[in-house]
Amino acid sequence: MTVTSPVRIGLIGAGGIAGAHLAGYARIPDRVRVTAIADAVPETLARRAEETGARAYADFTELVHDPEVDAVDICLPHHLHKAAIVAAAKAGKHILCEKPLCLTAEEAAEVRAAVQAAGVTLMCAHNQLFMPAVAKAKEVIDSGALGDVYEVRTTDSFYNDFDPSTMGWRAHAATSGGGEFIDTGYHPTYLLMHLAGARPVKAFAMMSTHRLTFMEGEDSAQVLVRFDNGSVGQLVTSWAYDAAPGTDRFSVVGEKGSLSSDGTTLRVRLRGEDEQVFEHEAVDTFAAEIVDFVDCLGSGRRPLNTEVEGIAVLGIILAAYESARTGEAVDVIGA
Repeated sequence: MTVTSPVRIGLIGAGGIAGAHLAGYARIPDRVRVTAIADAVPETLARRAEETGARAYADFTELVHDPEVDAVDICLPHHLHKAAIVAAAKAGKHILCEKPLCLTAEEAAEVRAAVQAAGVTLMCAHNQLFMPAVAKAKEVIDSGALGDVYEVRTTDSFYNDFDPSTMGWRAHAATSGGGEFIDTGYHPTYLLMHLAGARPVKAFAMMSTHRLTFMEGEDSAQVLVRFDNGSVGQLVTSWAYDAAPGTDRFSVVGEKGSLSSDGTTLRVRLRGEDEQVFEHEAVDTFAAEIVDFVDCLGSGRRPLNTEVEGIAVLGIILAAYESARTGEAVDVIGA
């Protein structure tokens, strides 16, 4: 199912991350138009509608029935994602959804059923997959240059200056789905799975709250993941501290060599060969994912990550939370 250019976008949720998405659409004005915006905060809705000239809706359940909308871009708080996805799918709209896809296995089943029944395209907004170093690393791995993948590591940690007055819905497990791990930690989780190129089957985790004690959830997490190809993934993520200097953003070890990256420079070391170094300029990954979403709708090409991968990433996260609670390794369900 393809969409004729220009693609008409309905933005659902106009605060926070929506600004990065709107900047992405502004880069390709000949190929896409934001025709409708929904937000429950009147001031935010009015400001974004004035900026874009889009029709304003106080309720996204009305926006999804707008005939001048081909696809929706969901930028809502986590706990509202499932309802917006299901409503959009039932209305026949294609979907770009910010992370996480949803919050529970039951919600994931509803999302899968709604999207598949409607036959629409759903793209998970996994923006870090559009880092040039990640794309090159994936190319190297898929070429077989590393041989069988043994180990993958990812890191996404920074000193977060949230306080009780600014953290909002992220401070509460009912609206965020947990703590740091399901928020920022979601990024190294999908990156881990992408580089492993396999289905997650088991997870073991330790969660900590080192500094942001006013949160209901953790501010840091360390997670091990076993994949069905035998590889093992390890991720570290935190809002409590910056990663130590020299820490790789991601690395992969295989039977024939390894690769590692700080997020821009990629180093590939194959056994018996000189190191290859690939330098990349930093890019706006949100803009890159927006362009790719529009490309997918125009060509019918499958997005890098659909609801299939989104549900698998959620499976890792839910298993990790259960592991942290029980102290045991937990099977990943629904991947």
